[in-house]
Amino acid sequence: MKQLLHFVSSTSINLTSVQKHFSTKSLVCCLCVKAMGSKRLKRPFSNSSEPISLFVEVNKDIKLKGLEATPSSKNHIIVKENDVDSYSIEIERLRNDPAIVDTMTVSELRKTLKSIRVPAKGRKEDLLSALKSFMDNNMCEQDSQIREEQVLSISSEKPVDDVSDTLETDELNKDKTRLKQLESESKIVKATTKKKLVVKSDEVSDFKPSRAKRKVSTDDVSTVVQSDEISTSTIQTETWTVLAHKKPQKHWIAYNPRTMRPPPLSRDTKFVKLLSWNVNGLRALLKLEGFSALQLAQREDFDVLCLQETKLQEKDTEEIKQRLLDGYENSFWTCSVSKLGYSGTAIISRIKPLSVRYGLGISDHDSEGRLVTVEFDTFYLVTGYVPNSGDGLKRLSYRVTEWDPALSNYLKELEKSKPVVLTGDLNCAHEEIDIYNPAGNKRSAGFTDEERKSFETNLLSKGFVDTFRRQHPGVVGYTYWGYRHGGRKFNRGWRLDYFLVSESIADKVHDSYILPDVVGSDHCPIGLVMKL
Repeated sequence: MKQLLHFVSSTSINLTSVQKHFSTKSLVCCLCVKAMGSKRLKRPFSNSSEPISLFVEVNKDIKLKGLEATPSSKNHIIVKENDVDSYSIEIERLRNDPAIVDTMTVSELRKTLKSIRVPAKGRKEDLLSALKSFMDNNMCEQDSQIREEQVLSISSEKPVDDVSDTLETDELNKDKTRLKQLESESKIVKATTKKKLVVKSDEVSDFKPSRAKRKVSTDDVSTVVQSDEISTSTIQTETWTVLAHKKPQKHWIAYNPRTMRPPPLSRDTKFVKLLSWNVNGLRALLKLEGFSALQLAQREDFDVLCLQETKLQEKDTEEIKQRLLDGYENSFWTCSVSKLGYSGTAIISRIKPLSVRYGLGISDHDSEGRLVTVEFDTFYLVTGYVPNSGDGLKRLSYRVTEWDPALSNYLKELEKSKPVVLTGDLNCAHEEIDIYNPAGNKRSAGFTDEERKSFETNLLSKGFVDTFRRQHPGVVGYTYWGYRHGGRKFNRGWRLDYFLVSESIADKVHDSYILPDVVGSDHCPIGLVMKL
């Protein structure tokens, strides 16, 4: 086990490949696993507020099974001299008549792929995808060469600014479309191994120690793959970077955490990093092949983790508390007692809070384990799982006339002594930008006029700020995708998860972000970096 943990922390590798060889029972997470012999998480980043890298790099000489070899501006296919003519002829044939690809049989596809030195393995869909990806990359490369020639020919006649304007007018629209297709289908091939990061962290009992005291030393940290290195074959698809909306406005763009997160805070700045996630059943998540909560904790280096919909019973929580990873000994759980294996929320923290509360303090609302509040030096943190209005909107009236006003009153009462941070699954897509298909969900739980008005009246109008929307006013970013109809595959989602903060601390928010690459639930985690 020690060797495995050392290997994970010292080498940058593909998340899925580790999980196939790592028993999920031994990686229960900052939630459920004791790091054997380890006293601190080994953090893969020099500053925890730095935007995450969604991709890792692998040495060029490492052969990755199942990857398709395709040409790029930095890595061309090598062919033997006696094959050059047939190779060129085949490329020219495909370029002149791209529609021929869809009519090819499996044997023809294999033959064609072999002739252009692309691995020909898998089903017909895989072969078609490989060939089309090759064609797109090859054409993009040719277009790039043509544009360079145009620049050379025009530069002697026009100033640089005029050249740029001319090229944008003629080529930009075509290029954007082509590159967007590549981004939605591509996976990263290039990678590099990291040397072991050595992390030393002072004991943290409150917010006084700054992140500057968490010393990180490294000889080599791998570089995030840049957007201009759009790779060929596929390891992970960034579906969230494709704008998916039934009724998009002209200025809307898709959320991309690799490019839209701010620079990290300076080392002498004190801040706290909060993470929130509706896990849709904690036990099911931890048993899921392909998920490692330990690696999530290492990658994100959060101070506090808020969970919703744990679906645990009281008898389960004590065992989990005894097995928490070193550094996250403070955990607070509440479970549904009216319906077992339902709802449930929790807060797990490496910072010891001053006080803890469970529920709203109203018996009619507190039997389903929907709220945990912790008090820190400078603010209250509340994690909540707001009741869903349900099929047929059976609980709509209860939600908007009883629960929402009670939650609002509770938060305003807390705010009398300290600012408040509310996070969790609030079960409401507030505006049309927050849902893929607004017109088709007018009477769906989470997007009814009543729920949206209640969200506005009881939270936003009471002085609580939607931190993600303030930071990204015209950005489409979802946090929930239904399992039906390939919601996540096509990025047809909802934004139901929030970090709302008191107006008095809204300016202290450095980053409010979404982690759409983290799977394992129908929701993804969201994060908040806040200066203290």
